[in-house]
Amino acid sequence: MAEPTRCTGCGADVTKVPGVDGLCPNCRIPPDLGSGANGDEQSERTVTAETPHTLQSGEHIGPYRLVETLGEGGMGVVYRAEQEKPVRRTVALKLIKAGMDTKRVVARFESERQALALMNHPNIARVFDAGASERGRPYFAMEYVEGIPVTRYCDRQRLSTRERLRLFIQVCEGLQHAHQKGIIHRDIKPSNVLVKVQGDSAVPKIIDFGVAKATAQRLTEKTLYTELGQLIGTPEYMSPEQAEMTGHDIDTRTDVYSLGVLLYELLIGALPFDSGELRRAGFDEIRRRIREQEPSRPSTRISTLDGDVSTSTARRRRTDVPTLRRQLRGDLDWITMKALEKDRTRRYASALELAADVRRHLDHHPVLASPPSTLYRLGKFVRRNRVKVAAGVVVLLALVTGLGVASVGLVRARRAEQLARQEAQRANLEAETATQVSDFLVGLFEVSDPSEARGSTITAREILDKGAEKIERELAGQPMVQARLMDTMGLVHLSLGLFDEADRLLRESLETRRTELGEEHRLVADSLTHLGRLHFLRGEHDEGRELQVRALAIHERTLGPDHVDTTWSLYWLGSHNVMMGDYAVGRPLLERALARFEEQLGPDDLAIAWCLNDLAILHATQGTYPTSRQYFQRAMEIKEQHLGPDHPDVGLALNNLGYVLSSMGLYEEAKPTLERALALRERLLGSDHPYLDGTRHSLGELLRLMGDHQQARHYLEQAMANQQESLGPNHPDLALTLNSLALTLHSLGEYAEAESRFRQAIAIRERALEPHHPDLAKSLEGYAALLRETGRDHEAEAVEGRARAIRLRQGSKPAADNDPR
Repeated sequence: MAEPTRCTGCGADVTKVPGVDGLCPNCRIPPDLGSGANGDEQSERTVTAETPHTLQSGEHIGPYRLVETLGEGGMGVVYRAEQEKPVRRTVALKLIKAGMDTKRVVARFESERQALALMNHPNIARVFDAGASERGRPYFAMEYVEGIPVTRYCDRQRLSTRERLRLFIQVCEGLQHAHQKGIIHRDIKPSNVLVKVQGDSAVPKIIDFGVAKATAQRLTEKTLYTELGQLIGTPEYMSPEQAEMTGHDIDTRTDVYSLGVLLYELLIGALPFDSGELRRAGFDEIRRRIREQEPSRPSTRISTLDGDVSTSTARRRRTDVPTLRRQLRGDLDWITMKALEKDRTRRYASALELAADVRRHLDHHPVLASPPSTLYRLGKFVRRNRVKVAAGVVVLLALVTGLGVASVGLVRARRAEQLARQEAQRANLEAETATQVSDFLVGLFEVSDPSEARGSTITAREILDKGAEKIERELAGQPMVQARLMDTMGLVHLSLGLFDEADRLLRESLETRRTELGEEHRLVADSLTHLGRLHFLRGEHDEGRELQVRALAIHERTLGPDHVDTTWSLYWLGSHNVMMGDYAVGRPLLERALARFEEQLGPDDLAIAWCLNDLAILHATQGTYPTSRQYFQRAMEIKEQHLGPDHPDVGLALNNLGYVLSSMGLYEEAKPTLERALALRERLLGSDHPYLDGTRHSLGELLRLMGDHQQARHYLEQAMANQQESLGPNHPDLALTLNSLALTLHSLGEYAEAESRFRQAIAIRERALEPHHPDLAKSLEGYAALLRETGRDHEAEAVEGRARAIRLRQGSKPAADNDPR
């Protein structure tokens, strides 16, 4: 027999029907829970006189015309509506449900309206307006988020675990903003976190603060209580303190718990507690499980799912079940379980702290949630340096193989044993270095302490100089630690364009490693690679290529062809050959490196971006600009994903993309791209950094092609002057700038100076590049055109003959005038 009752979860009059699940059809909470907790039924009568009915499309609420119903909650209905005045826009209009406008619900609804009005964050849906219908039903109009729940979006797009974590960080940041405004959401779940695609980016938006609680201020003039015995929130995502139902122990860590549940679901597609089992349990059992039962770790839970379910879950994350389990084990297990701590004092103190730990995991730094294990922290240090210490496993496998496979096995065992010794040696060195580096850095940065600096401003360059001095003075008795620090400092100087000091530090590190470890060691190969990069940046291509060849050979002998360090050597050698114009050698090396990186590191690692960048340059040089543009764009997307929009490498990617757009004749697209690249690199690197000159050249060349020759001349002469000082008179990059400047001067009619610049460019390219390099052909073709215009046809024919021979050797056509080389 039907039994009428009132739902204490949402306040609606419902009927409990025997044989059904017994849950309120509005809020999915058992309707008779806590009955009698609020005995004053008369005080809960509706406060408006509007007759309940379903609003139809086309009806108006204030200045809003209803279009369709988007969804219903325990107390409100959300419509998509069109605002007609004073501006036209689509909004989400939330209105108290007909028949639900009790004093309690009105108060809670006004709380949501006021809470949202306080907040302004890109990851929280904005409130535009608030008011009441003609019959007194409160509403507010908010940003219409044309999106889908975050879990569904991630599955549809088949986002990897790392990509899901980056979206999750944005959710944490939005919720942190709410907490700073004194607002607790108390109902974080996928349906309240919608993902909206804006341009090329996915932006999560937190919606529905309908059960929010004010922590720092009074939000409404009407009384709003969290009543004793009333369960507010969604059970699957509810914190233990919410399940207590006292209402007196709720703070921002309640939302941190719900974020932990959301993270759990994003990682493995399942909840900590099975939803079906939880909903079938009685009210007291629901509360007990939330308060007392510990959920399984994500890596354990994925193993207990049905085989087909776990397989499809992994596929939606672009991986397989064993790999997904490995990704979860360790950091992500620890982070998730810390967020789900029953004792809130052991949870993350804030959403921001949770987001910071996720970032540490993504950046391969130790996470706060980790056990304080020295071995773990050493492992993270090793991981950040691209080393996989698997000595024990390698030795065991090698010995087993050696026992079973005769001579071939013996050779493999010896190689594996050598590798194991080197891995163990390197691991011990990293452990020792970690402590030494910590002490070293503390002493190094003491120079910026006011008591030490004595009022002087200490620049980054001065800190580096003092660091180099400290390495030599204080670490002489620890040669391997000294070599490691010298190598690192050398790379820092290299990135700053301080090539002479970088050369000294890198060479000293190499010699120390040779003395201590012998010639056949992977650390020696690392040093050779770094020195090879320095030679290349100086324009000493032959020397750089020789060092890269030696580094690759050592890596192949000591690590084998499938190790990631060997792949890096393969990449650097391919890159150098492409930049020298030896495409027949460089292209297959780069393509092999790209394939190996995708297999070893996944499709979105930064290493992929470097390979794509160099292959894009190769395609641009050969005139296949659409492919070049596609590679440059993908490389830039990967860099922005890993590094953010404000990073020097993103500036480089923008520069390269602008270059190929210019080459395609898309000048209006290229100009803002290059201007953004120049502004970004100048802000991050300083106006005198040598890396800026490449962007100045690209922008100057573009302006030349657009006919703004005077402005082009300004950028090109600035780049030329800086390159002559920082790179010297014989660098190929200087030749590139000289060639563009010569073309500009030719257009301005300044023939004598144009000829001088062409001759300089040709001389540098003859010395620094392969004799059949297309850049040399470009300079010769430009010079021949100048000779013909000045009536020197005989000389022009000879120069054109040289250019034709190079083009025939390369199998390419003469460069068009929009080729910036």
